[in-house]
Amino acid sequence: MATSEAGTLRLGTAQGRWVLLATVLGSSMAMLDGTVVNVALPRIGADLGASLASLQWTLNAYLLTLAGLILLGGALGDRYGRRRVFLLGVVWFAIASAACAAAPNIHVLIAARAVQGVGGALLTPGSLAMLQAVFHPDDRSPAVGLWSGLGGVSAAIGPFLGGWLVDGPGWRWIFLLNLPLAAAVIAVTSRYVPESRDEGASGRFDVTGALLGALSLGAITYALTAAGEGLSPGVWVSGVLGVLLGAAFLVVERRTPDPMLPLGLFTSRLFTAVNLVTLCVYAAFSGVFFLLVVQLQIVAGFSPLVSGFALVPITVLMLLFSARAGRLGKRIGPRLPLTFGPLLCAAGVLLMLRTGAHSSYWLDVLPAVAVMGSGMTLLVAPLTATVLAAVEVRHAGIASGVNNAAARAAGLLAVAALPALAGLSGDAYRVPSSVDSAFHTAMLICAGLLAAGGLIAFSTIRGNVLTPGGEERPVAEPNCEWPCGTTTPPLDPGRLQTHEGPATGPAAGPKN
Repeated sequence: MATSEAGTLRLGTAQGRWVLLATVLGSSMAMLDGTVVNVALPRIGADLGASLASLQWTLNAYLLTLAGLILLGGALGDRYGRRRVFLLGVVWFAIASAACAAAPNIHVLIAARAVQGVGGALLTPGSLAMLQAVFHPDDRSPAVGLWSGLGGVSAAIGPFLGGWLVDGPGWRWIFLLNLPLAAAVIAVTSRYVPESRDEGASGRFDVTGALLGALSLGAITYALTAAGEGLSPGVWVSGVLGVLLGAAFLVVERRTPDPMLPLGLFTSRLFTAVNLVTLCVYAAFSGVFFLLVVQLQIVAGFSPLVSGFALVPITVLMLLFSARAGRLGKRIGPRLPLTFGPLLCAAGVLLMLRTGAHSSYWLDVLPAVAVMGSGMTLLVAPLTATVLAAVEVRHAGIASGVNNAAARAAGLLAVAALPALAGLSGDAYRVPSSVDSAFHTAMLICAGLLAAGGLIAFSTIRGNVLTPGGEERPVAEPNCEWPCGTTTPPLDPGRLQTHEGPATGPAAGPKN
Protein backbone atom coordinates (compact mmCIF):
# COMPACT_ATOMS: atom_id res chain seq x y z
CA MET A 1 0.00 0.00 0.00
CA ALA A 2 1.36 3.40 -0.91
CA THR A 3 1.89 6.23 1.53
CA SER A 4 -0.98 8.14 -0.01
CA GLU A 5 -3.36 5.33 0.89
CA ALA A 6 -2.53 5.51 4.57
CA GLY A 7 -5.44 6.35 6.82
CA THR A 8 -7.93 4.19 4.90
CA LEU A 9 -7.19 0.68 6.17
CA ARG A 10 -10.02 -1.12 7.97
CA LEU A 11 -9.40 -3.31 10.99
CA GLY A 12 -11.78 -6.06 9.84
CA THR A 13 -9.78 -6.80 6.70
CA ALA A 14 -7.04 -9.42 6.45
CA GLN A 15 -4.43 -6.73 5.88
CA GLY A 16 -5.67 -4.81 8.91
CA ARG A 17 -5.17 -7.86 11.11
CA TRP A 18 -1.65 -8.37 9.73
CA VAL A 19 -0.78 -4.73 10.47
CA LEU A 20 -2.04 -5.15 14.04
CA LEU A 21 0.02 -8.33 14.42
CA ALA A 22 3.20 -6.60 13.21
CA THR A 23 2.85 -3.71 15.64
CA VAL A 24 1.99 -5.97 18.58
CA LEU A 25 4.94 -8.30 17.94
CA GLY A 26 7.28 -5.35 17.46
CA SER A 27 6.32 -3.60 20.68
CA SER A 28 6.32 -6.95 22.49
CA MET A 29 10.00 -7.44 21.72
CA ALA A 30 10.94 -4.33 23.66
CA MET A 31 8.35 -5.08 26.34
CA LEU A 32 9.57 -8.62 26.92
CA ASP A 33 13.13 -7.43 27.42
CA GLY A 34 11.85 -5.02 30.04
CA THR A 35 10.38 -7.88 32.08
CA VAL A 36 12.42 -11.02 31.51
CA VAL A 37 15.88 -9.55 32.17
CA ASN A 38 15.00 -8.65 35.78
CA VAL A 39 14.21 -12.28 36.53
CA ALA A 40 17.53 -13.43 35.07
CA LEU A 41 19.80 -10.98 36.94
CA PRO A 42 20.88 -13.26 39.82
CA ARG A 43 21.74 -16.06 37.37
CA ILE A 44 23.60 -13.66 35.05
CA GLY A 45 25.59 -12.39 38.01
CA ALA A 46 26.53 -15.91 39.07
CA ASP A 47 27.48 -17.09 35.56
CA LEU A 48 29.52 -14.01 34.60
CA GLY A 49 30.92 -13.20 38.03
CA ALA A 50 29.32 -9.76 37.96
CA SER A 51 29.10 -7.25 40.79
CA LEU A 52 25.85 -5.57 41.75
CA ALA A 53 26.90 -2.39 39.92
CA SER A 54 27.38 -4.43 36.73
CA LEU A 55 23.93 -5.95 37.10
CA GLN A 56 22.51 -2.47 37.54
CA TRP A 57 24.19 -1.44 34.29
CA THR A 58 22.74 -4.51 32.57
CA LEU A 59 19.37 -2.86 33.08
CA ASN A 60 20.42 0.77 32.89
CA ALA A 61 22.52 0.61 29.71
CA TYR A 62 19.34 -0.36 27.86
CA LEU A 63 17.17 2.20 29.65
CA LEU A 64 19.73 4.96 29.13
CA THR A 65 19.85 4.80 25.34
CA LEU A 66 16.14 4.10 25.12
CA ALA A 67 15.14 7.05 27.30
CA GLY A 68 17.69 9.38 25.74
CA LEU A 69 16.81 8.65 22.11
CA ILE A 70 13.13 7.67 22.07
CA LEU A 71 11.90 11.17 21.17
CA LEU A 72 14.48 11.39 18.40
CA GLY A 73 13.32 7.99 17.16
CA GLY A 74 9.75 9.24 16.91
CA ALA A 75 10.89 12.32 14.98
CA LEU A 76 12.90 10.18 12.54
CA GLY A 77 9.81 8.08 11.85
CA ASP A 78 7.69 11.16 11.22
CA ARG A 79 10.25 12.51 8.75
CA TYR A 80 11.59 9.46 6.89
CA GLY A 81 8.72 7.03 7.20
CA ARG A 82 7.40 5.21 10.25
CA ARG A 83 7.55 1.76 8.67
CA ARG A 84 11.13 2.30 7.47
CA VAL A 85 12.39 3.45 10.87
CA PHE A 86 10.36 0.74 12.64
CA LEU A 87 11.97 -1.97 10.49
CA LEU A 88 15.41 -0.48 11.05
CA GLY A 89 14.73 -0.61 14.79
CA VAL A 90 13.60 -4.24 14.64
CA VAL A 91 16.72 -5.33 12.72
CA TRP A 92 18.95 -3.31 15.04
CA PHE A 93 17.24 -4.77 18.11
CA ALA A 94 17.62 -8.33 16.81
CA ILE A 95 21.34 -7.95 16.05
CA ALA A 96 21.94 -6.46 19.49
CA SER A 97 19.93 -9.28 21.09
CA ALA A 98 22.17 -11.84 19.40
CA ALA A 99 25.19 -9.97 20.75
CA CYS A 100 23.67 -10.07 24.26
CA ALA A 101 23.15 -13.82 23.99
CA ALA A 102 26.74 -14.38 22.86
CA ALA A 103 28.33 -12.03 25.42
CA PRO A 104 31.44 -13.72 26.90
CA ASN A 105 31.55 -11.39 29.90
CA ILE A 106 29.48 -8.78 31.71
CA HIS A 107 31.18 -5.82 29.97
CA VAL A 108 30.22 -7.05 26.51
CA LEU A 109 26.69 -7.73 27.75
CA ILE A 110 26.36 -4.17 29.06
CA ALA A 111 27.63 -2.71 25.76
CA ALA A 112 25.24 -4.90 23.77
CA ARG A 113 22.36 -3.83 26.00
CA ALA A 114 23.15 -0.18 25.26
CA VAL A 115 23.07 -0.92 21.53
CA GLN A 116 19.81 -2.81 22.05
CA GLY A 117 18.30 0.31 23.63
CA VAL A 118 19.04 2.28 20.45
CA GLY A 119 17.02 -0.26 18.49
CA GLY A 120 14.23 0.03 21.03
CA ALA A 121 14.21 3.81 20.63
CA LEU A 122 13.72 3.37 16.87
CA LEU A 123 11.00 0.71 16.95
CA THR A 124 8.97 1.68 20.04
CA PRO A 125 7.56 5.01 18.78
CA GLY A 126 6.67 3.55 15.39
CA SER A 127 4.53 0.75 16.78
CA LEU A 128 1.67 2.95 17.99
CA ALA A 129 2.28 5.71 15.44
CA MET A 130 1.77 3.30 12.53
CA LEU A 131 -1.59 2.24 13.90
CA GLN A 132 -2.69 5.83 14.25
CA ALA A 133 -1.50 6.68 10.75
CA VAL A 134 -2.68 3.76 8.60
CA PHE A 135 -6.10 2.85 10.02
CA HIS A 136 -9.34 4.55 9.13
CA PRO A 137 -10.39 7.05 11.85
CA ASP A 138 -13.34 4.85 12.80
CA ASP A 139 -11.02 1.90 13.46
CA ARG A 140 -8.21 3.63 15.33
CA SER A 141 -9.80 3.29 18.75
CA PRO A 142 -10.43 -0.48 18.57
CA ALA A 143 -7.05 -1.03 16.87
CA VAL A 144 -5.12 0.72 19.63
CA GLY A 145 -7.28 -0.98 22.25
CA LEU A 146 -6.34 -4.39 20.80
CA TRP A 147 -2.70 -3.30 20.57
CA SER A 148 -2.73 -2.40 24.25
CA GLY A 149 -4.55 -5.57 25.33
CA LEU A 150 -2.44 -7.98 23.29
CA GLY A 151 0.70 -6.16 24.39
CA GLY A 152 -0.47 -6.72 27.93
CA VAL A 153 -0.54 -10.45 27.33
CA SER A 154 3.14 -10.38 26.40
CA ALA A 155 3.90 -8.35 29.52
CA ALA A 156 1.99 -10.88 31.61
CA ILE A 157 3.84 -13.90 30.25
CA GLY A 158 7.23 -12.16 30.16
CA PRO A 159 8.36 -12.83 33.74
CA PHE A 160 6.98 -16.38 33.66
CA LEU A 161 8.65 -17.10 30.32
CA GLY A 162 11.89 -15.54 31.52
CA GLY A 163 11.90 -17.68 34.64
CA TRP A 164 11.24 -20.82 32.60
CA LEU A 165 14.07 -20.05 30.20
CA VAL A 166 16.51 -19.23 32.99
CA ASP A 167 15.62 -22.44 34.83
CA GLY A 168 15.76 -24.46 31.61
CA PRO A 169 18.07 -23.75 28.65
CA GLY A 170 19.69 -20.76 30.36
CA TRP A 171 19.55 -16.97 30.58
CA ARG A 172 21.04 -16.43 27.11
CA TRP A 173 17.80 -17.70 25.61
CA ILE A 174 15.89 -14.68 26.89
CA PHE A 175 17.77 -12.71 24.23
CA LEU A 176 17.72 -15.40 21.54
CA LEU A 177 13.92 -15.39 21.84
CA ASN A 178 13.94 -12.02 20.07
CA LEU A 179 15.38 -13.44 16.86
CA PRO A 180 12.34 -15.42 15.64
CA LEU A 181 10.08 -12.60 16.81
CA ALA A 182 12.11 -10.11 14.78
CA ALA A 183 12.01 -12.34 11.71
CA ALA A 184 8.22 -12.55 11.93
CA VAL A 185 7.88 -8.79 12.41
CA ILE A 186 10.11 -8.03 9.43
CA ALA A 187 8.22 -10.44 7.16
CA VAL A 188 4.76 -9.17 8.09
CA THR A 189 5.69 -5.47 8.16
CA SER A 190 7.46 -5.55 4.81
CA ARG A 191 4.48 -7.16 3.11
CA TYR A 192 1.42 -5.71 4.78
CA VAL A 193 2.17 -2.42 6.57
CA PRO A 194 1.84 0.76 4.46
CA GLU A 195 4.40 3.50 4.73
CA SER A 196 3.35 6.72 6.45
CA ARG A 197 5.09 9.93 7.38
CA ASP A 198 4.31 13.46 8.44
CA GLU A 199 4.35 15.34 5.14
CA GLY A 200 4.47 18.63 7.04
CA ALA A 201 7.53 17.75 9.12
CA SER A 202 10.18 20.40 8.73
CA GLY A 203 13.17 21.82 10.52
CA ARG A 204 16.30 20.14 11.84
CA PHE A 205 16.56 17.17 14.14
CA ASP A 206 17.61 18.08 17.65
CA VAL A 207 20.60 15.74 17.66
CA THR A 208 22.53 18.02 20.01
CA GLY A 209 19.69 17.99 22.53
CA ALA A 210 19.36 14.21 22.31
CA LEU A 211 23.09 13.68 22.90
CA LEU A 212 23.24 16.17 25.78
CA GLY A 213 20.21 14.58 27.41
CA ALA A 214 21.62 11.06 27.08
CA LEU A 215 25.09 12.10 28.30
CA SER A 216 23.59 13.92 31.29
CA LEU A 217 21.52 10.89 32.25
CA GLY A 218 24.53 8.63 31.73
CA ALA A 219 26.85 10.71 33.93
CA ILE A 220 24.30 11.01 36.73
CA THR A 221 23.48 7.30 36.49
CA TYR A 222 27.17 6.42 36.73
CA ALA A 223 27.59 8.65 39.79
CA LEU A 224 24.60 7.12 41.55
CA THR A 225 25.66 3.57 40.71
CA ALA A 226 29.31 4.08 41.71
CA ALA A 227 28.29 5.81 44.94
CA GLY A 228 27.46 2.40 46.35
CA GLU A 229 31.21 1.66 46.43
CA GLY A 230 32.04 4.97 48.14
CA LEU A 231 32.07 8.68 47.39
CA SER A 232 35.31 8.80 45.43
CA PRO A 233 36.45 11.88 43.46
CA GLY A 234 35.27 10.15 40.28
CA VAL A 235 31.74 9.93 41.67
CA TRP A 236 31.69 13.65 42.44
CA VAL A 237 33.14 14.58 39.06
CA SER A 238 30.61 12.42 37.23
CA GLY A 239 27.72 13.84 39.24
CA VAL A 240 28.74 17.44 38.68
CA LEU A 241 29.37 16.77 34.99
CA GLY A 242 25.90 15.24 34.69
CA VAL A 243 24.30 18.30 36.27
CA LEU A 244 26.25 20.65 33.99
CA LEU A 245 25.29 18.64 30.92
CA GLY A 246 21.67 18.75 32.08
CA ALA A 247 21.87 22.52 32.36
CA ALA A 248 23.39 22.72 28.86
CA PHE A 249 20.55 20.51 27.60
CA LEU A 250 17.96 22.95 28.98
CA VAL A 251 19.76 25.90 27.38
CA VAL A 252 19.87 24.16 24.00
CA GLU A 253 16.20 23.16 24.23
CA ARG A 254 15.22 26.74 25.03
CA ARG A 255 17.16 28.21 22.10
CA THR A 256 16.77 25.66 19.30
CA PRO A 257 13.86 26.26 16.89
CA ASP A 258 12.90 22.55 16.83
CA PRO A 259 13.65 21.21 20.32
CA MET A 260 13.38 17.55 21.26
CA LEU A 261 11.79 18.70 24.52
CA PRO A 262 9.64 21.83 24.03
CA LEU A 263 10.00 23.52 27.41
CA GLY A 264 6.86 25.52 26.70
CA LEU A 265 4.84 22.41 27.51
CA PHE A 266 5.73 22.91 31.16
CA THR A 267 3.92 26.25 31.28
CA SER A 268 0.87 24.05 31.78
CA ARG A 269 0.56 23.51 35.52
CA LEU A 270 -1.32 20.27 34.89
CA PHE A 271 1.34 18.88 32.54
CA THR A 272 4.10 19.68 35.03
CA ALA A 273 2.18 18.14 37.92
CA VAL A 274 1.34 14.91 36.13
CA ASN A 275 4.96 14.46 35.05
CA LEU A 276 6.08 14.92 38.66
CA VAL A 277 3.63 12.18 39.62
CA THR A 278 5.04 10.04 36.80
CA LEU A 279 8.60 10.50 38.06
CA CYS A 280 7.63 9.45 41.59
CA VAL A 281 5.53 6.41 40.76
CA TYR A 282 7.69 4.96 37.98
CA ALA A 283 10.86 5.39 40.03
CA ALA A 284 9.16 3.35 42.75
CA PHE A 285 7.85 0.72 40.32
CA SER A 286 11.29 0.20 38.79
CA GLY A 287 12.92 -0.07 42.20
CA VAL A 288 10.38 -2.65 43.36
CA PHE A 289 10.62 -4.79 40.22
CA PHE A 290 14.43 -4.67 40.28
CA LEU A 291 14.87 -5.71 43.91
CA LEU A 292 11.85 -7.95 44.48
CA VAL A 293 13.10 -10.71 42.18
CA VAL A 294 16.51 -10.57 43.90
CA GLN A 295 14.84 -10.82 47.31
CA LEU A 296 12.68 -13.75 46.20
CA GLN A 297 15.59 -15.71 44.74
CA ILE A 298 18.42 -14.92 47.16
CA VAL A 299 16.52 -14.59 50.46
CA ALA A 300 13.26 -16.51 50.04
CA GLY A 301 14.90 -19.24 47.95
CA PHE A 302 12.39 -19.13 45.10
CA SER A 303 13.42 -20.43 41.69
CA PRO A 304 13.60 -17.99 38.75
CA LEU A 305 10.39 -19.52 37.41
CA VAL A 306 8.44 -18.89 40.63
CA SER A 307 10.00 -15.43 40.99
CA GLY A 308 8.83 -14.54 37.49
CA PHE A 309 5.37 -15.92 38.18
CA ALA A 310 5.16 -13.72 41.28
CA LEU A 311 4.83 -10.60 39.11
CA VAL A 312 2.18 -11.95 36.75
CA PRO A 313 -0.84 -10.98 38.93
CA ILE A 314 0.02 -7.29 38.51
CA THR A 315 -0.38 -7.38 34.73
CA VAL A 316 -3.41 -9.67 34.92
CA LEU A 317 -5.19 -7.21 37.22
CA MET A 318 -4.37 -4.34 34.91
CA LEU A 319 -5.60 -6.20 31.84
CA LEU A 320 -8.86 -7.19 33.51
CA PHE A 321 -9.78 -3.94 35.22
CA SER A 322 -7.86 -1.05 33.64
CA ALA A 323 -10.63 -0.14 31.21
CA ARG A 324 -13.17 -0.07 34.06
CA ALA A 325 -10.84 2.01 36.19
CA GLY A 326 -10.39 4.34 33.24
CA ARG A 327 -14.13 4.81 32.83
CA LEU A 328 -14.43 5.46 36.57
CA GLY A 329 -11.68 8.06 36.39
CA LYS A 330 -13.32 9.69 33.40
CA ARG A 331 -16.55 9.97 35.35
CA ILE A 332 -15.16 11.28 38.64
CA GLY A 333 -12.01 13.00 37.35
CA PRO A 334 -8.34 12.02 37.69
CA ARG A 335 -7.62 13.61 41.07
CA LEU A 336 -8.89 10.76 43.23
CA PRO A 337 -7.45 7.89 41.12
CA LEU A 338 -4.07 9.63 40.93
CA THR A 339 -4.16 10.18 44.70
CA PHE A 340 -5.42 6.85 45.96
CA GLY A 341 -3.75 4.73 43.26
CA PRO A 342 -0.20 5.59 44.42
CA LEU A 343 -1.23 5.31 48.08
CA LEU A 344 -2.66 1.83 47.42
CA CYS A 345 0.59 0.90 45.66
CA ALA A 346 2.51 2.18 48.68
CA ALA A 347 0.44 -0.10 50.93
CA GLY A 348 1.31 -3.04 48.66
CA VAL A 349 5.01 -2.19 48.83
CA LEU A 350 4.85 -2.04 52.64
CA LEU A 351 3.23 -5.48 52.63
CA MET A 352 6.29 -6.72 50.75
CA LEU A 353 8.28 -6.15 53.93
CA ARG A 354 6.83 -9.48 55.10
CA THR A 355 8.81 -11.23 52.35
CA GLY A 356 11.92 -12.91 53.71
CA ALA A 357 13.48 -16.28 54.44
CA HIS A 358 10.95 -19.14 54.40
CA SER A 359 8.23 -16.88 53.00
CA SER A 360 5.13 -18.40 51.48
CA TYR A 361 4.17 -17.15 48.03
CA TRP A 362 0.44 -17.45 48.75
CA LEU A 363 0.50 -15.90 52.21
CA ASP A 364 3.28 -13.31 51.94
CA VAL A 365 4.00 -12.44 48.31
CA LEU A 366 0.64 -12.69 46.53
CA PRO A 367 -1.29 -10.32 48.87
CA ALA A 368 1.40 -7.64 48.49
CA VAL A 369 1.56 -8.01 44.71
CA ALA A 370 -2.24 -7.98 44.44
CA VAL A 371 -2.55 -4.76 46.44
CA MET A 372 0.18 -3.08 44.41
CA GLY A 373 -1.40 -4.27 41.16
CA SER A 374 -4.75 -2.86 42.23
CA GLY A 375 -3.16 0.54 42.81
CA MET A 376 -1.41 0.45 39.43
CA THR A 377 -4.70 -0.44 37.77
CA LEU A 378 -6.34 2.56 39.39
CA LEU A 379 -3.69 5.12 38.44
CA VAL A 380 -2.02 4.25 35.12
CA ALA A 381 -4.90 4.83 32.69
CA PRO A 382 -5.97 8.20 34.19
CA LEU A 383 -2.31 9.23 34.20
CA THR A 384 -2.12 8.67 30.43
CA ALA A 385 -5.34 10.55 29.77
CA THR A 386 -4.38 13.48 31.99
CA VAL A 387 -1.04 13.91 30.22
CA LEU A 388 -2.87 14.29 26.91
CA ALA A 389 -5.56 16.52 28.38
CA ALA A 390 -2.91 18.93 29.62
CA VAL A 391 -1.90 20.13 26.15
CA GLU A 392 -3.45 21.16 22.87
CA VAL A 393 -4.10 18.35 20.43
CA ARG A 394 -1.26 19.45 18.16
CA HIS A 395 1.15 18.72 21.03
CA ALA A 396 -0.37 15.34 21.95
CA GLY A 397 2.36 13.23 20.36
CA ILE A 398 5.27 15.08 21.93
CA ALA A 399 3.45 15.29 25.28
CA SER A 400 2.99 11.52 25.46
CA GLY A 401 6.59 11.07 24.32
CA VAL A 402 7.90 13.37 27.05
CA ASN A 403 5.87 11.50 29.64
CA ASN A 404 7.16 8.18 28.31
CA ALA A 405 10.75 9.43 28.51
CA ALA A 406 10.14 10.76 32.04
CA ALA A 407 8.89 7.35 33.16
CA ARG A 408 11.89 5.57 31.71
CA ALA A 409 14.37 8.12 33.09
CA ALA A 410 12.77 7.75 36.53
CA GLY A 411 13.27 3.99 36.34
CA LEU A 412 16.85 4.44 35.20
CA LEU A 413 17.76 6.70 38.12
CA ALA A 414 15.91 4.54 40.66
CA VAL A 415 17.76 1.37 39.67
CA ALA A 416 21.02 3.32 39.90
CA ALA A 417 20.37 4.98 43.25
CA LEU A 418 18.34 2.55 45.35
CA PRO A 419 21.01 -0.07 46.10
CA ALA A 420 23.43 2.63 47.26
CA LEU A 421 20.77 4.27 49.40
CA ALA A 422 19.88 0.88 50.87
CA GLY A 423 23.51 -0.06 51.58
CA LEU A 424 23.86 -2.84 48.98
CA SER A 425 26.99 -2.94 46.84
CA GLY A 426 29.70 -5.18 45.38
CA ASP A 427 28.95 -8.88 45.75
CA ALA A 428 26.63 -8.36 48.72
CA TYR A 429 23.63 -9.23 46.53
CA ARG A 430 24.71 -12.88 46.91
CA VAL A 431 24.50 -12.72 50.72
CA PRO A 432 20.91 -13.31 51.95
CA SER A 433 21.23 -11.23 55.12
CA SER A 434 22.62 -8.22 53.22
CA VAL A 435 19.95 -8.45 50.55
CA ASP A 436 17.18 -8.76 53.14
CA SER A 437 18.32 -5.68 55.05
CA ALA A 438 18.73 -3.60 51.89
CA PHE A 439 15.38 -4.77 50.53
CA HIS A 440 13.54 -3.54 53.60
CA THR A 441 15.22 -0.13 53.40
CA ALA A 442 14.56 0.15 49.65
CA MET A 443 10.89 -0.76 49.99
CA LEU A 444 10.43 1.99 52.58
CA ILE A 445 11.97 4.46 50.11
CA CYS A 446 9.73 3.21 47.29
CA ALA A 447 6.65 3.48 49.49
CA GLY A 448 7.67 7.05 50.32
CA LEU A 449 8.02 7.91 46.62
CA LEU A 450 4.56 6.51 45.90
CA ALA A 451 3.03 8.43 48.78
CA ALA A 452 4.72 11.60 47.52
CA GLY A 453 3.24 11.00 44.07
CA GLY A 454 -0.23 10.66 45.55
CA LEU A 455 0.15 13.83 47.61
CA ILE A 456 1.39 15.79 44.57
CA ALA A 457 -1.65 14.66 42.62
CA PHE A 458 -4.03 15.56 45.44
CA SER A 459 -2.57 19.04 45.88
CA THR A 460 -2.07 20.03 42.23
CA ILE A 461 -4.64 18.25 40.03
CA ARG A 462 -8.23 19.44 39.97
CA GLY A 463 -10.98 16.87 39.76
CA ASN A 464 -12.67 18.39 36.71
CA VAL A 465 -9.72 18.74 34.35
CA LEU A 466 -11.05 16.00 32.05
CA THR A 467 -14.64 17.21 31.86
CA PRO A 468 -16.05 19.78 29.44
CA GLY A 469 -16.32 23.12 31.17
CA GLY A 470 -13.52 22.34 33.59
CA GLU A 471 -10.66 24.76 34.03
CA GLU A 472 -8.44 22.65 31.79
CA ARG A 473 -10.30 21.20 28.85
CA PRO A 474 -9.58 17.74 27.40
CA VAL A 475 -8.28 18.64 23.98
CA ALA A 476 -6.60 15.32 23.34
CA GLU A 477 -7.11 11.87 24.73
CA PRO A 478 -5.98 8.37 23.91
CA ASN A 479 -7.74 6.42 21.21
CA CYS A 480 -8.36 3.34 23.33
CA GLU A 481 -10.86 4.30 25.99
CA TRP A 482 -8.07 4.81 28.50
CA PRO A 483 -6.26 1.47 28.76
CA CYS A 484 -3.43 2.66 26.48
CA GLY A 485 -0.82 2.84 29.18
CA THR A 486 -1.65 -0.34 31.06
CA THR A 487 1.43 -2.34 30.15
CA THR A 488 4.08 0.25 29.44
CA PRO A 489 4.85 3.75 30.58
CA PRO A 490 2.37 6.15 29.03
CA LEU A 491 1.74 6.26 25.31
CA ASP A 492 4.67 5.95 23.00
CA PRO A 493 5.52 9.11 21.09
CA GLY A 494 3.88 9.49 17.73
CA ARG A 495 1.36 11.78 16.17
CA LEU A 496 -1.96 10.92 17.80
CA GLN A 497 -4.51 11.68 15.15
CA THR A 498 -7.43 11.75 17.49
CA HIS A 499 -9.02 14.96 16.32
CA GLU A 500 -8.96 17.13 13.28
CA GLY A 501 -8.23 20.80 13.26
CA PRO A 502 -6.99 23.07 16.01
CA ALA A 503 -8.39 23.01 19.49
CA THR A 504 -10.78 25.70 20.51
CA GLY A 505 -11.70 27.07 23.89
CA PRO A 506 -9.56 27.37 26.99
CA ALA A 507 -7.12 24.56 26.25
CA ALA A 508 -4.59 23.82 28.92
CA GLY A 509 -1.36 24.04 27.03
CA PRO A 510 1.13 26.46 25.59
CA LYS A 511 0.45 28.23 22.36
CA ASN A 512 3.61 28.46 20.34
